Amino acid sequence: MPHSVTLTVNGRARTLEVETSVTLLDFLHDKLGLTGVKKGCDHGQCGACTVLVNGERINSCLTLAVMRNGASVTTVEGLAKGNELHPLQQAFIERDAFQCGYCTPGQLCSAQGLMNEGHARTREEVRELMSGNLCRCGAYVQILDAVVEVALAERGQQ
Repeated sequence: MPHSVTLTVNGRARTLEVETSVTLLDFLHDKLGLTGVKKGCDHGQCGACTVLVNGERINSCLTLAVMRNGASVTTVEGLAKGNELHPLQQAFIERDAFQCGYCTPGQLCSAQGLMNEGHARTREEVRELMSGNLCRCGAYVQILDAVVEVALAERGQQ
């Protein structure tokens, strides 16, 4: 039996009737067409599906849409402000922090989440906190450089 789910997604209220078994990942990707949210492992192990829910990073494949009813969700599509890239997005470009790009949306949302959480104080902390986001191409050094650049600059440490 379908249930009504209302989420504020990237600043816009969205209401859909969905089955209780629909994950937040499938709600965002399949129902709303937000293709930046990627299905990687579908088991919460790769981080490709990372989004922000009420500012905190989560693996959207591990939560049901109905459980997040009323929440505010930010996907990679919601990071930029119009045509102006988010500082993390700009740093990823400048640092060549992606190759195939499949993991990039999850990496960006995870990076923004750890900054929101206030835990990105050192390079080592950023490395540890980003360890749940896998990059099959091995762009870890560039990803770390980009995140550290923005996170530490935000904290006034650069």
